Amino acid sequence: MAEVSKLPEPPDLTTKVFAEVADKAKLPLGSMIVLGVLAGVYVGLGGLFAIIALAGADGLPFGVAQVLAGVVFSLGLALVLIAGAELFTGNTLMTGPIYAKDLAMRAAARALLIVWLANLAGSLLLAVVVIGAGVHEAGEGAVGRAALDLGLTKVGKSFGTVIASGILANILVCLAVWMALGGQTVTQKFVGLLLPIAAFVAAGLEHSVANMYLLPYAYLVQMVTDVSAAQISFFGIVANLVPATIGNLIGGALVALAYAHVYAKR
Repeated sequence: MAEVSKLPEPPDLTTKVFAEVADKAKLPLGSMIVLGVLAGVYVGLGGLFAIIALAGADGLPFGVAQVLAGVVFSLGLALVLIAGAELFTGNTLMTGPIYAKDLAMRAAARALLIVWLANLAGSLLLAVVVIGAGVHEAGEGAVGRAALDLGLTKVGKSFGTVIASGILANILVCLAVWMALGGQTVTQKFVGLLLPIAAFVAAGLEHSVANMYLLPYAYLVQMVTDVSAAQISFFGIVANLVPATIGNLIGGALVALAYAHVYAKR
């Protein structure tokens, strides 16, 4: 009879997570860029799936529709963690090995910047391809309207609101990464990440990499459809991504530093 794999205890899982994220900072530049672009595409595909779910959920109560969008959005992180890619928000856990003196701050900052830019490139590439595919026309334009509604909601938030929302979002995302890395099988990994991801999407929180796809896509939908006046601008996109990135950094650091202090402090 096959032995059932045993999930790691919290101290062992902390060691495993910190070792993995520290190794990410040591990837060759070319690999880091390619895997970062893939992560931008993967998270964008999760965003595309969520928009399609929202486009067909007009008759559902608000909470039900949002949870549905969150469940299908988990496709993005599942692809990142199981297929393999470099995601900025998950990599903010590098603050843990920095605290434990296993990773130099300069190496972590370099890796985070490169991966952020690569995530952006992948997200923009996907947005252009999806527009070219005419997905916004599906459901008699319902997908395009759902993308615009979501984009307008995001750019309408204040700087401080987006920072706070970004903190909460990446606490959940990093916990999703944390639990997925504790899994020994594809099923265990997917189950581990599912609920935290569904929770952050359902709550409408701000994830910088998801917004790298969602906002440019909404902007492009606005350009190719009959919208009376431009409501999502380049400045509005930047004004969202900057505080979302700051908030995500803080949220990821809170998770990493808490576990580092308890289990990895020297």
